[in-house]
Order: sequence, then C-alpha cells, then structure tokens
Amino acid sequence: MAERLFLALWPGAAQRLALARVQGALPPRAGRPTHPEDIHLTLVFLGLASPEQRHCAEMAAGRVRGRPFELILDRVGSFPRARVLWCGAAVAPPPLADLVLALRSELAGCGFVLDDRPYRPHATLARKAPALEARALDPPIRWPVDAFVLACGQEGPPPRYRILRRWSLDGTCAITSSAS
Repeated sequence: MAERLFLALWPGAAQRLALARVQGALPPRAGRPTHPEDIHLTLVFLGLASPEQRHCAEMAAGRVRGRPFELILDRVGSFPRARVLWCGAAVAPPPLADLVLALRSELAGCGFVLDDRPYRPHATLARKAPALEARALDPPIRWPVDAFVLACGQEGPPPRYRILRRWSLDGTCAITSSAS
C-alpha cells in the first residue's frame, strides 16, 4: 500500500508554540489553519511511495550527514496561487541548503519525481487563504536543528501527519517512531 511521504524538520515544543502564536496573530478569515501538531518545514516532498520506495528513502536518508544549525524564521507571507500562508526564513542557512541537496542526491535512485523548483524554507500556517503581503516577523523564531524526519500523511481528523523515523544530523541515531 502506498503512503504519501516527505522529509522534514519537525519543530520542538518551544518552536511549535511560537509558530502557533504567529498563526493566532494572522488576520481573521486567514484560511484553514494548519493543526499545531502538523506544522513542520518540508525538506523534500516524496509523494506516494511503495513499500520498496519507502525503504529506499529510509536508506538514503540514513546516509545523509550534516552540521547542526540554527534556522531563523523571520518572515510571514503567502503563496497567492497556492493560497498558502507561511512563516519562513528570508535566507536559508548554508547547512540547510546543504541538507536539502544531500537528501535529493541520495534519493536519486529511489524512483521519486522530485520538485526541481528552488528551495524556499517555510512552515505552512494556513491553507485556502487570501494573499498576505510578506512582512518581517518580530521577534524571529529561533529553531535549533539537529535532526530531520520521514513523515507521512494520514486520513482522518487532525493532526494528519505522523513521524515514521527520525535521524540525527551527525548520524549517531536513527529512531523509529509511530507517533509525532
């Protein structure tokens, strides 16, 4: 049975709370809010995956190493065509860009059709939303990053995303999880 998979950064409790505060400060009628437990920052969207592709993705992700870094979410805005409100980084720190490139490279042999648009780090705050002029977020959200996850979407009431596996950037641990 195929699953909808993605690799992502999953916020810690403090970052999740800060993102929920930003979400709560959005204008009234700002679309359908993302459930706070579902807020994340996608690194690579994989889409529908067979069990074999999932296994390949897990092996590929397990080979990726990186340096821990701090992500600074300092902007709020929208993707008008997609009708998405987001919180993001004006500039992707080099270790984040390196992580995305390394994941894409390792996943090349797994049979996924990966998005080739430039990477724009953001966390989706709401969908089906009217356009919002981009603005600075003050204070910015500081997000220490030392791991990434493989997650999947699931049917039913929110939260709709479930963490399947977590990897430390230094490669010292790979934790399998059934809940986020």
